[in-house]
Amino acid sequence: MGPETTCPCRGPLPRLHMRTWVEPIVASTQVAGSLFDAGLLLVVKASFGPGAGNSSNHSISPSPRGALEDQQQKAISNFYIIYNLVAGLSPLLSAYGLAWLSDRYHRKISVCVALLGILLCRLGLLFKVLWDWPVEVMYWATALNGLCGGFSAYWSGVIALGSLSSSEGRRSLRLIFIDLILGLAGFCGSMVSGHLFKQLSGHSGQGLVLTACSVSCAAFALFYSLVVLKVPESVATPSKTLPTMDTVSGTTGTYRTLDPDQPDKQSVVGRPLSPGKAKPQKTIIALLFAGAIIYDLAVVGTVEVMPLFVLREPLSWNQVQVGYGMAAGYIIFITSFLGVLVFSRCFQDTSMIMIGMVSFGLGALLLAFVKETYMFYIARVIMLFALIPVTTIRSAMSKLIKDSSYGKVFVVLQLSLTVTWVVTSTLYNELYQLTMEKFVGTCFALSSFLSFVAIIPIGIVAYKQDSWLKCADITEK
Repeated sequence: MGPETTCPCRGPLPRLHMRTWVEPIVASTQVAGSLFDAGLLLVVKASFGPGAGNSSNHSISPSPRGALEDQQQKAISNFYIIYNLVAGLSPLLSAYGLAWLSDRYHRKISVCVALLGILLCRLGLLFKVLWDWPVEVMYWATALNGLCGGFSAYWSGVIALGSLSSSEGRRSLRLIFIDLILGLAGFCGSMVSGHLFKQLSGHSGQGLVLTACSVSCAAFALFYSLVVLKVPESVATPSKTLPTMDTVSGTTGTYRTLDPDQPDKQSVVGRPLSPGKAKPQKTIIALLFAGAIIYDLAVVGTVEVMPLFVLREPLSWNQVQVGYGMAAGYIIFITSFLGVLVFSRCFQDTSMIMIGMVSFGLGALLLAFVKETYMFYIARVIMLFALIPVTTIRSAMSKLIKDSSYGKVFVVLQLSLTVTWVVTSTLYNELYQLTMEKFVGTCFALSSFLSFVAIIPIGIVAYKQDSWLKCADITEK
């Protein structure tokens, strides 16, 4: 086998283990994404600003500063409504097919094709800045990205690779570690985004350095995935004699029972489940899906409105402050990783999920009443465990399915979250336009409420787990 080294999340690994890591792809893609997100927001703001070609009506008739700001906010909001619809719906045509091909033929298919689409989208913003194309060209750029699978195919592929390379007991930690790398990369990209955007002065040059850096990082990620990345051998494949009780996750069931390509088979080892509990893991999967979708409604609503919120009064941030604010959002990747590292020693998955939901709900509630910049950052601090829920839900699901079905199950979850994102983005942008003059924090208050509602299905999962475990103990005795 050769000499071995260790990884903090996996233990002893073969000598060529570094080529199986997805972290370099995650890091470079996220740097490209954070630069792109900040660049797109600032480019769109400039396109709809006073004096811009498509906003000439602003300069013809003078208006109060507040009226101009409201018009610009509505124009930016309307752009993002269409942009998010295209970005969210276009992957529905290809993401599941790519996941199926990945499960059946090669694990890298969905990741590589999705990274190609990401690169094309980043090139679209570069060309818009370089040649001063209309901002509507970004609709076509994100459509190309979606037809290549978009984020749904990319992230489900990454999660599948991460799950293959980890044992059940360390799965939550492994997946949150990938999120940690994503967060650190996003933090670094966001911190420099505002400075890079201002590197070249002039209408045609502003943002050129930033978009070029974004394209370079996306190109590196695609190259790495094609040439360097190796698919890890599964360390989580169950034996033919799996016990029916999963003591790690605290849930009941076997891997086989949720494999879409195999008939339902009961393990011959261990005590059989009673007829009323023959498929309890399907109930758990459904409840986990419900919790993830409701929680995603809350998170997406906050994330989509936040860029608009910080650009207008009372905060009125400039380009550098926008970059710093986006960077602050990535701090939760670090704190969530540390949270899982500590909580996983003494709590079940469901308890960690609920802790994260409460953390986000309280932070969103404070965000609704932000009047000063320091209050914004306090709200961000309260959200320190907000990333734990969805990542831990993925981990819990992976413990109930066969590794040959990771791609399909994860992409179905990701597509469900994507559709949720599309609907939520549209509704929240419309709600923001209707309420920004009355109470600008309405969207954040609604997100806080939804975050606490999402605890209900997770609480039912925890209750069912405890009930099944108690019944199992009684049966043994």
